[in-house]
Amino acid sequence: MRLIALLVLIFTPIAALSQTAPSLRAEPVAEGFVEPWSFAFLPDGGMLVTERPGALWHVMADGSREEIAGLPDIRVRGQGGLLDVLVPRDFLQSREIFLSYSKPQRGGLGTALYRALLPEGRTRLEKGRILFEMTPGSSGGRHFGSRIVEAPDGTLFVTIGERGDRPSAQDLTRHNGSIVRLNRDGSVPADNPFVGQDGAEPEIWTYGHRNPQGAALDSDGNLWAVEHGARGGDEVNRIRPGTNYGWPVISYGRHYSGLKIGEGTAKDGMAQPVFYWDPSIAPSGMAFHSGKSIPDWRGAILVGSLKYDYIAVLKGKPLSEIAQIELSETERVRDVREGPDGTLYFLSEPRGTIYRLVPN
Repeated sequence: MRLIALLVLIFTPIAALSQTAPSLRAEPVAEGFVEPWSFAFLPDGGMLVTERPGALWHVMADGSREEIAGLPDIRVRGQGGLLDVLVPRDFLQSREIFLSYSKPQRGGLGTALYRALLPEGRTRLEKGRILFEMTPGSSGGRHFGSRIVEAPDGTLFVTIGERGDRPSAQDLTRHNGSIVRLNRDGSVPADNPFVGQDGAEPEIWTYGHRNPQGAALDSDGNLWAVEHGARGGDEVNRIRPGTNYGWPVISYGRHYSGLKIGEGTAKDGMAQPVFYWDPSIAPSGMAFHSGKSIPDWRGAILVGSLKYDYIAVLKGKPLSEIAQIELSETERVRDVREGPDGTLYFLSEPRGTIYRLVPN
């Protein structure tokens, strides 16, 4: 039975697509950004947009925009800079927003989470403070992870890459290669899986990740994440507390040199991906679709590809890539979101534009 399950995992990624994407066109919503990384919707119909070089923009519902000042000390290096932005569900009452970014630290840089207020009508963040920063800092500009997700109970998940230090993803004394869970004030939830365990950072929710750059909740409130493999082995994972996802001990990819990674593709005590790509597509932002705009894709996962310039559509049991949205505008898709009305949006990094997908 175990062998059959593994064979399903091995052959599912290369199976033919089971659906043709419906006829869609990409309609620009906001453009002119420099290396945009993420966007989040505001209750008034506008959005916040981050640029990796260190700028935050408020795009109004009428398409006009203004830059927001008052950002933290951001160090731009390699893949690092200003990364994700989260507008929580209670924004109208709290006026809070959350940002992830690469923070200068002793010994280098690390992924950090910043909380601030955005008062109505203002163009400067107020009462900003750092809620969390990974420890310890490390040199280099790779693998910051950095997606922020608000859980149904109001806690916050933040994905963190292993910063190019592969063995650290198996080291619970470090935040490298983990997904952490925090309370809204930055404190540690009492029910985190490693609270009270000697030799483990209490913020850690899961570990053994390489570079999770996409994360989202399904319709039941369960957390999922997509992460970059090396040469092959990009993964979609259902995130369960306390779980070890295996990097760099197991992987369905190989090192860029062509050498084998770790001990193979499976090991007791390490979770298998729900789906993986080989060759790698370089996955980034992800979203679950409610089916409001494309009913046949209700419950589907949409994942942007930075390498092959399309949006992957995954659905079914076992999970498989059923379709691809490939347009001239789906160039290096950095983020994918579902809007409040169920419309699908994506961000093209080199085009500096956020688009919505509408029927042709």
